[in-house]
Amino acid sequence: MVEIGKFAELEIEKIIQQGAYLLSGDETPSILLPNRYIPEGAEVGDMVKVFIYRDSEDKIIATTDIPFAIADEFAFLKVKSQSNFGAFFDWGLMKDLLVPFREQKEKLVTGEYYLIRIYVDKLTNRIVGTQHINKFLRDNEITLAEGDETDIIICDETDFGYKVIVNQKHWGMIYKNQIFSEILPGQKTKGWVKIIRDDGKIDISLQQPGYKEVLSAEEKIIRLLENQNGFSDLNDNSLPDEIYTELQISKKVFKKAIGKLFRENKIMITENGIQLI
Repeated sequence: MVEIGKFAELEIEKIIQQGAYLLSGDETPSILLPNRYIPEGAEVGDMVKVFIYRDSEDKIIATTDIPFAIADEFAFLKVKSQSNFGAFFDWGLMKDLLVPFREQKEKLVTGEYYLIRIYVDKLTNRIVGTQHINKFLRDNEITLAEGDETDIIICDETDFGYKVIVNQKHWGMIYKNQIFSEILPGQKTKGWVKIIRDDGKIDISLQQPGYKEVLSAEEKIIRLLENQNGFSDLNDNSLPDEIYTELQISKKVFKKAIGKLFRENKIMITENGIQLI
């Protein structure tokens, strides 16, 4: 079944002057893919991956353009214009995304970025956005475990670190002592579950934990030494920022890795640094 606000892979039924009509696969009439979006060389019977939404005349339509986020996802979007109905955001498509006044938490400023949840309004069946995001994150059952890899969106900075959205479902937190490089609100990256607290809050690390992380660190250290004629002045006394600048790992992981490399007789550890054997 074709869903508004989602991607679909549909078959080209026919091609006319206005564009290609795509079979919806259900009782919905065929959906128009305007000429500008038809892939070069496409023919009747070909399958095309498209995004389904409503055009300015409120008709269901397809596009091969890729929005910054789809229905049921979060994204940091920029206010493009304002109207009597609300604010319009750029979300990567020709038709801008409306965030009605009732879905705004603050006075929005044209040109600024805000965290928006995209959803399909059940009453109008139109794609809209909202700033009231807590209701979408509050009641989701956590099925993650410590050490799991996740997709995160960096959100607001707090006194303790940064709030993040985990797998589009949960609130999480990255604490300042776990951050070793610049991160910015709106950034999408990978994170790993560090702790799941009794109250359901999730602590996230930007570094992969455990044995796999140490192996990765070992490889980085050996590569660094090979590129520096077998010697680096990094050691136990180096500052965490110095280690992260060179290797993109924490000082704790660095110490574990050089300890293992030393025991395997691959490096020597001296007062001045580490030496490849």
